[in-house]
Amino acid sequence: MLRLMISFLLTCTTAGIYAQSTEKEKVVRAYYSGFEKKDWNAVAARLADSFTFTSPNNDDHIPVEKFKEKCWGTAKFIKKVNYIKMLEKGDDLMLLVQIITVDDKVVRNVDVFSFTHAGKIGSIEVFFGAGSKYPGNTE
Repeated sequence: MLRLMISFLLTCTTAGIYAQSTEKEKVVRAYYSGFEKKDWNAVAARLADSFTFTSPNNDDHIPVEKFKEKCWGTAKFIKKVNYIKMLEKGDDLMLLVQIITVDDKVVRNVDVFSFTHAGKIGSIEVFFGAGSKYPGNTE
């Protein structure tokens, strides 16, 4: 994973490539819009049947059902999502995201989205940044 992140950064630095209005970017924005609007169906529509989610919060390639059970509850705390940087390479999109909670706390993460050939999100790997404790997160 570190190699992938370095590759993204090198691509960005050396070639000046930023994802702008690509299909992958549209899918990621629609995915996060579902969290902002508290609309699980909008989120689920972007996920492949074989979707997995990984994070430092004891999530190791968990399937969509477990992702919904464990992570969807945080949607109630999300007020706004800001996209700081998006970098795309091949089937992957890396995003530095800033989430503003309903009590105006700031959470920043790096998310790596891998896409299927059908354009759905096949997996998300999350790296927590500053403010990683969402309100209500008891773990």
